[in-house]
Amino acid sequence: MPELPEVETVRSGLAPVLEGVRLARVEARRPDLRFALPTDFVQTLTGATVVTLERRAKYLLGRLDRQTTLVMHLGMSGRFEITRPEGQTRPGTFHYAPDLNPKHAHIVFETEVGDRVTYYDPRRFGYMSLIDTATLDQHPWFAGLGPEPLSDAFNPAHLRAAFAGRKQGPKTLLLDQRTVAGLGNIYVCEALNRARISPFKPAGGVRADRLAVLVPAIKAILTEAIAAGGSTLRDFAQTNGALGYFQHSFRTYDREGEACRNDGCKGVIHRQMQAGRSTFFCCACQA
Repeated sequence: MPELPEVETVRSGLAPVLEGVRLARVEARRPDLRFALPTDFVQTLTGATVVTLERRAKYLLGRLDRQTTLVMHLGMSGRFEITRPEGQTRPGTFHYAPDLNPKHAHIVFETEVGDRVTYYDPRRFGYMSLIDTATLDQHPWFAGLGPEPLSDAFNPAHLRAAFAGRKQGPKTLLLDQRTVAGLGNIYVCEALNRARISPFKPAGGVRADRLAVLVPAIKAILTEAIAAGGSTLRDFAQTNGALGYFQHSFRTYDREGEACRNDGCKGVIHRQMQAGRSTFFCCACQA
């Protein structure tokens, strides 16, 4: 599933096409994705202007001039394609072509300037909805979310409070969206390795000096991944259809049996299942 950097990559690709632009035509080619679309989905969006396109955790938020926000989640295989009057625009290097089978083109947004944004989702695990902007933060999808990991609110003091007295491992708590919003399995594994913190030992026992290393490690990894276009494992592609390349910078994830890349460490990367997910960690510096 796309993680925060991948969703941010999509947001930054869509923003120049959608922000400040009126939607001239909207087509929903089916009544549902993962969940049913609102009955007024097309009616509300047609003629509306997307004031801003933002991201909260792994959600895209199109704030409309109608006191309503278009909420979009990519799910497992959701992706957007931008088509302009002069043709499809897909700058960048392509490792494989995106799935453009028309039967997977479920939602189409056409702007007043003639651009078209099409949402494809072969598995239909993604979803969209319309939520009142004034009460968005109280909606069940958002009410319990923790701070954004790249915000000032996410700091060592916040982690100390979240970890205090907890017996669960740090990885489990970092994946809990109530602790911090938007982190996923890949980047948590990477950050814990950089900070040399065990994914398994009780979070309440992590020293304050280690948390002071962990927070900037998380911020640095996310920033690097956003700049690189995300990790793009399996089905996921950027807005322009190209693959992200942060996976070439993985120090831990999917490197089972390889040497740890932390300075001075002679350990080997192991993989262990944890809460149904693969955890990659160094058996030496994260012991």
